[in-house]
Amino acid sequence: MTSFTAACIQLRSGKDPKANCRAAEELIRMAAKQGAHYIQTPEMSNVLVRSREDLLERIFDPSADPFLSMARSVASDEGVFLHLGSLAVLNQSGKVSNRAFMIGPNGSILATYDKIHMFDVDLPNGESWRESATYEPGRETVIADLPFARFGMAICYDVRFPAIFRTQARNGAEVLTGPAAFTRQTGEAHWHVLQRARAIENGAYIISAAQGGLHEDGRETYGHSLVVDPWGGVLAELENDEPGYILAEIEIETVSKARGRIPAIANERAFDCHVAEGLKEIPA
Repeated sequence: MTSFTAACIQLRSGKDPKANCRAAEELIRMAAKQGAHYIQTPEMSNVLVRSREDLLERIFDPSADPFLSMARSVASDEGVFLHLGSLAVLNQSGKVSNRAFMIGPNGSILATYDKIHMFDVDLPNGESWRESATYEPGRETVIADLPFARFGMAICYDVRFPAIFRTQARNGAEVLTGPAAFTRQTGEAHWHVLQRARAIENGAYIISAAQGGLHEDGRETYGHSLVVDPWGGVLAELENDEPGYILAEIEIETVSKARGRIPAIANERAFDCHVAEGLKEIPA
């Protein structure tokens, strides 16, 4: 298969994992009925809640997670590859992981990825986030080899760290991913340019499902789920912050064409960094 139909599911996940599960299942099945072969949900599909204590009351070990169970069942029912952008789950150490799951059309888990970069920021509007206080960061990037393309897995804040995506592209990834729960403020400023930059510099597609709207815990996320082609063109966008889905046709041959026009990966060279000393004062 040299082409496939991709779908992004846009959610407005709240504090109730059961309600989030029902909302996601409905949209996933709708996208599958429209012919999607690969379907992606956003970051934190299962629950969005700021309080660590409230979060711990609502999440599970992956073996017992009802959202993951639903997703495996739906993937099998519909015969699709289902990429859960991420779930908050308890890991083996008893800590919390922000974990993505790639599920095959038989319901099996093909790959998982734990978010590497923690969103520890203080924004100009007074928003303050410390993901590292709750989540244990991952330590390796992950590529999922599907029958129709090689997918690089990443999550939200990772999109600001180009080295992950370059490493994936160097290792054959043709499709990059950035499922997210971007804040409204950062989304309005940077969402589109970051997605397009990662696609352009790597000559790859990027598919990024998003959370959108005002959530029960008071946060606002940007929405605008997006599919960008290897030349930086927007193939599909949900141009609002409402729950829904988009579809896009992915032509894998476009990747080799883009990389042939601008062979940035092939043209990379190793280099050192030298800091020139003694230039702090400008001579008279």
